[in-house]
Amino acid sequence: MSKIPDLSGKTVAIVAMGMSNNQFTLAKTHSQPIDEVWAINAMAGVIFHDRVFMLDPPSRFLDSEDAGSQTGLMRSVLASHQGPIYSCELDSRCPGVVEYPLEEVVNDVRTWYLNNTVAYAIAFAIAAKVSKLMIYGVDFSYKGNVHFAEAGRACCEFLISKGIERGMSVGIAQTSSLLDTNLPPEEKLYGYHRLADPVVFGMGENGQFKRFPYSEVKDKIEVEDKPLNTPPEAVRS
Repeated sequence: MSKIPDLSGKTVAIVAMGMSNNQFTLAKTHSQPIDEVWAINAMAGVIFHDRVFMLDPPSRFLDSEDAGSQTGLMRSVLASHQGPIYSCELDSRCPGVVEYPLEEVVNDVRTWYLNNTVAYAIAFAIAAKVSKLMIYGVDFSYKGNVHFAEAGRACCEFLISKGIERGMSVGIAQTSSLLDTNLPPEEKLYGYHRLADPVVFGMGENGQFKRFPYSEVKDKIEVEDKPLNTPPEAVRS
């Protein structure tokens, strides 16, 4: 029996610890429809949620201080949370921890390029056939470890692309750097952004993307700007 649920037709929000997670609060208070909320690591102690993704072994939080400021909160969560908390191994001290269905997911998404916890959550969403994925708090702005930030972002964007190719609709918090979402529309297209009148893309007829001079659409760009296939309600919440 598969350990991956069938979430066809469902909207899922992944909420991580970056600053753009405040867009999740705005989306919820403005009645954004969300079927499931997936918390990343310590967000499990902050927001209501349906699943937790914590790919580090529980011992990292319970037996060391390696997780820094997350440690205290995660110890409390792990002691009482009834799950599911997806991790890389079980621990008898943690009633809600379940093993991440690694082999099933890898065979479904056809890659084991999974170098951070958010990537595992995105891959799980693809395997679960989630129809709309909204991502908050995934910003990858780490002053002390630029390599990890860039590698993590690349991995998440790679998996997002896989999901989009399968028909998944993906929305990113407006202030996140993921997929350059936080760039103004007129700065998204390298080279074209240097023109006197930059080129931007909006939705034309029949669901096809169409290029526009920025001057022509700048007053209505909030409505028409749709980077990739991002749902406007997810980006503009």
